Amino acid sequence: MALSYFIPTVWSQTLYRELDREYVAVKNCSRDFEGDIKNVGDTVKIVGVSPISVFDYTKNTNMSAPAELTDTQRTLTIEKAKAFNFAIDDIDRAQATPKLMKEAMHLAASALANEADKYVFSLYSQVSASNTKTVTGLTSSNVVDMLLEVRQKMLEHDVPGNEEIILEVPPVVASAIIKAKIVSGTDNTEVLDQGCIGTFLGFKIYVSNNVQKQTVSSVEHYKCFARTKRAITFAEQLNEIEAYRPELRFADAVKGLHLYGAKIVYPKELLLLDITVA
Repeated sequence: MALSYFIPTVWSQTLYRELDREYVAVKNCSRDFEGDIKNVGDTVKIVGVSPISVFDYTKNTNMSAPAELTDTQRTLTIEKAKAFNFAIDDIDRAQATPKLMKEAMHLAASALANEADKYVFSLYSQVSASNTKTVTGLTSSNVVDMLLEVRQKMLEHDVPGNEEIILEVPPVVASAIIKAKIVSGTDNTEVLDQGCIGTFLGFKIYVSNNVQKQTVSSVEHYKCFARTKRAITFAEQLNEIEAYRPELRFADAVKGLHLYGAKIVYPKELLLLDITVA
């Protein structure tokens, strides 16, 4: 009998919950434009409207004809497909079902989330030079100046002062921030478990090993993001989860397919910090 404890819908929901817990970069993206994704190459259309002009109103005077709105469109393409496929031997299953299957699904979710986070952070190559800040020789002494400049840049881009800004950094940068003793802690255990180390100046600071880096002349350049939650849109679909019996094994197996894509939708609300650490 194959997978006595396997119910596809239940396991699919479980994997989604595990993915959400594992995500860092993806968790800080907008998910407003997820459509009905079925295959790699599917697209999600993101529609916006042109700015609206404001004019002086004069009492008892006819207004000009109303301006005609124009729309804009960005296309998010589902370009990534990641799969998992594992088997549990009948002997192992007899000893540990259903705990072994649950742990295996957790590990599958962790691996998928890891790849999706790497993909989101890889979008740094699409950030314009005007939205890139180079920070050379970061230490605990100059980290506050860096964050103040980032906040100023966000304000200059019309990001509201009360808007929460996400800062995503690797562990070595997080260490400099912690050493500066500027971070306000949180009592929210769930947030801490998801990679958030605290807040400062309206920044919510997350740590991830998936932040991209480049080595230039033997120096590591960390490509960190400072962004609003709507700056990047992410769309995904856990397209298939299938239980089966491998023909040549006495085992239960599960395979799954994860489809996703991401797009920078509000480029002015995303700053790339090119950081080297002293």
